[in-house]
Amino acid sequence: MSKLGSLGARLHRGEVGYDFVGNRKIWYGISILITITAIVGLAVRGLNMGIEFQGGAVFTTPKHTAASVAQAERYAKEASGHDAVVQKLGNGSLRIQVAGIDTGKADSVSAQLAKDMNFAEKDVTADLVGPSWGEQIAAKAWQGLAIFMILVVIYLAIAFEWRMAVAALVALIHDITITTGIYALVGFEVTPGTVIGLLTILGYSLYDTVVVFDSLKEQTKDITKQTRWTYSDVANRSINSTLMRSINTTVVALLPVAGLLFIGGGFLGAGVLNDISLSLFVGLAAGAYSSIFIATPLVADLKEREPQMKALRKRVLAKRAQTAAEGGQPQQETVDDGYADEPEDAAAAVVGPRNQPASRNRGRGRPSGKRR
Repeated sequence: MSKLGSLGARLHRGEVGYDFVGNRKIWYGISILITITAIVGLAVRGLNMGIEFQGGAVFTTPKHTAASVAQAERYAKEASGHDAVVQKLGNGSLRIQVAGIDTGKADSVSAQLAKDMNFAEKDVTADLVGPSWGEQIAAKAWQGLAIFMILVVIYLAIAFEWRMAVAALVALIHDITITTGIYALVGFEVTPGTVIGLLTILGYSLYDTVVVFDSLKEQTKDITKQTRWTYSDVANRSINSTLMRSINTTVVALLPVAGLLFIGGGFLGAGVLNDISLSLFVGLAAGAYSSIFIATPLVADLKEREPQMKALRKRVLAKRAQTAAEGGQPQQETVDDGYADEPEDAAAAVVGPRNQPASRNRGRGRPSGKRR
C-alpha cells in the first residue's frame, strides 16, 4: 500500500506518468468496438422491459414454495398464454411476472397458479400495472435523461468551455450505450430502478471527468506564454495527476455495488436488486474509463485544432529541437500523433521533469565553473 501511495504522489508531482493522450487512437478504437457490440446487442436481443413499462401482473407466492423456478414458468405460461419471468426470493417465495395481461385475466391466472402449486388462492399476492402507466413512466424517464444532459452541457460550457462540454457529453453517451447494451446482452430486466441507477452512474461519471477538467483548466492558464508544454502535454499531466484519485474513488464505489450484485442478487437470491446493481456496477466502471481515456483526450483533440494552439505546438517543438541540438543529443524521432500539420516529439507527451542540458560555454577556462 505504501508503494501505491508513493506512486500516486509521484503521478501527482509529474515525476512519472503514462501517455494517455498520445495513445488516444487506441482508446478510441476500443471504445468504438465496445459501443458497436452494445448497439448490436440492443438491435438483436433488445431490452427485457419490466411490466412497469409494458403493463402486466406480478404474482408473489407464499414462503418456501415447493415448486421450482422452471415449474413456475411452465405453470404461468400455461395459465396466461404469455411467457413469464420467475425469480426466487430470499425467503423461498417466487416472484412471477407476466406481461400483457389485464385485471380479468390476472384473477384466473392467480387461481390457476394456486391450484397447480398446491396452496390457497388467498395466499397469492397479485400486483397489476396498466400499459398506459408504463408508457408514462417510460416517457418521464426519457424526459429526465434529456433534461439531465442539457443541464450538464450548459453547466460545463459556463464553468469550463464548450469543448469540455462536448467531450463530457460524448463520454456520457458512451457510458449509457455500453450500460444498456450489456443489459440487452445479459437479459436483465429493465425497471424504474434501472433508470435510477443510470442517472446515478452519470453523476459518478461526471465527477471523475470534472476533476480532470478542473485540473486541466488550472494548468492551462496562460499556456500560450510559455514554450515548454503543448496543450496535449498539459492534458496528459492532468490525467496522471488525478489518476490515483479516480481509481480509488471508483474502487471504493464499486465494492458495495459488487456486494449488491454478486452477493445479494447471486448468493442470497435477492433478484430484485439486479436491476439497479448491474446498472451501477457497469456504469461506474464505464464512467471511470471514459473520464480518463475518452473525455480528456477528446478535449485535447479539439483544442489542438485552434490556431493559437497550433502556433504554440510549433514553438514548443522548435524549442525542443533547439535544446536537443545545443546539448549535442540526437533529435528524437517523430511520430504521427494525428495532427497533419506538425509531427510531435515521441517523448514530448511523457510526463515528468526534464533535465535541461548545460550550455557548452558555461565555465569554460575556469576550473571552478563559476561565473564572475
